[in-house]
Amino acid sequence: MIDQITTPLIRQGQSVHHIMANNPDLFHIHEKTLYRYIAGGLLSAKNGDMPRVCMLKPRRRKSVEHKVDKKCRLGRTYKDYLEFQRQHPDLLTAEMDTLIGRVGGRVILTLMLPHFGFMIARIRECNNARTVAEQFAWLWQTLGPELFRIILPLLLTDNGSEFSDPLALEMAPDHTPRTHLFYCDACATNQKARIERNHELIRAILPKGTSFDHITQPMLDVIMSHVNSYSRPSLADKAPTDLFAYTFGTHVLEALGMKRIPANEIILKPKLIDQIM
Repeated sequence: MIDQITTPLIRQGQSVHHIMANNPDLFHIHEKTLYRYIAGGLLSAKNGDMPRVCMLKPRRRKSVEHKVDKKCRLGRTYKDYLEFQRQHPDLLTAEMDTLIGRVGGRVILTLMLPHFGFMIARIRECNNARTVAEQFAWLWQTLGPELFRIILPLLLTDNGSEFSDPLALEMAPDHTPRTHLFYCDACATNQKARIERNHELIRAILPKGTSFDHITQPMLDVIMSHVNSYSRPSLADKAPTDLFAYTFGTHVLEALGMKRIPANEIILKPKLIDQIM
């Protein structure tokens, strides 16, 4: 019985912890015991079927940098962020980054909301400041001014040239402030560690080196529905979709193109792409 439940879900990319947390009535053993069963060959699933252990790798240096505003960091350093956060403790921070596919091809803008473990992801045709601003325009229109300012009041990102036009992101169409943007220190991925960790779940589906040129926004929405429905120990085994929908409403989750995937149907493997294409 354990093998019939556990092995198919492991082969869908789910972790032992996630499986046991979402099927509590089926397991009367400790999590470590189930790992020992797998390592000892007592189940059909093998260690090689399980999600890979988190390994932090150094980022590649970008070969070409074209900053829109070369002085964009003035007043927006990580030190400035910490001071601003101290003065405004009620504002939620969203971590922002870019996932690269084929060099010169489509890329993915990611926005991580650590408080909910929830990530928004938007496909962009190329990696420049204009396409980032376009996605912020979409978010502003989709969420509306009030909700945008609640969900994305404070942004923390790296020094990529695609984020070098802060005013395009910080200012609303009527020229009123809508968010505050700050930059991490160089080579300090630990300053936005939650988004880096969440990228690993996306990379389980879209491995490094994979071109994103065939990925459409509806396809990415399905991918993120699976990623955001995955239970997290850091959230007391809750799914980010549940926390986000509970706070802002299911209609907001759906407006962002996502939905809750049942726990045992979550797939965190490249085969998900084959199913949705």
